[in-house]
Amino acid sequence: MRVRYDGWILGTGTTSGTRLVVGHWPRSPLGPVSDVMVERPDGHRVLLAQTAELAEFVAGTYTFDEVQVVPVTVGRAGDQWVVHAGPLALRVTVGRRPALGWLLRTVPSPLARTPAWVGLLDPVARLAGVRTRGTAGNGRTEWYGVQDLHLLRAVSATWDGADLGGLARVDPPVRFGFGSVPPTPSVVRVTTTIGSSTAL
Repeated sequence: MRVRYDGWILGTGTTSGTRLVVGHWPRSPLGPVSDVMVERPDGHRVLLAQTAELAEFVAGTYTFDEVQVVPVTVGRAGDQWVVHAGPLALRVTVGRRPALGWLLRTVPSPLARTPAWVGLLDPVARLAGVRTRGTAGNGRTEWYGVQDLHLLRAVSATWDGADLGGLARVDPPVRFGFGSVPPTPSVVRVTTTIGSSTAL
């Protein structure tokens, strides 16, 4: 059994050392949903999920020290993203599409989303420090079909009103599971396919 989450993944570090991964899914088996994975400088990993069903599924796929079900909103207008998720407030300015982004756009979307194509790209992706295919929690396998990529130009974030600082690399890498985000802050257009006999 396979399910698909279609949308965007945004990954960034902050100068405080907190790293953030936003999943914004307008199309999913659970309807339009969003979540944020947070890793603090001390390594504490937090999931902020919009619904209990999403929290259960994501926490069953990745590893967290803490899970919170909170209101999550993602607003996108032009090059601006505004994310509110419980204690987190995040504003992002999206920048240019690099050469890799232009290359990704040359692949027809129906092909780019297929697990077979994604599996072929995984050895190349590993050279960049990321993976497009791997085994996740509860016997699940995931395929990340990336179709576009933009770099981030600016970030501002707070946690319970405390400033997390500005834009920084995702370094050290986040530790939620096999999947990661590039060390360079970016946002990708992606279709995530999850295969499992127990998925949803």
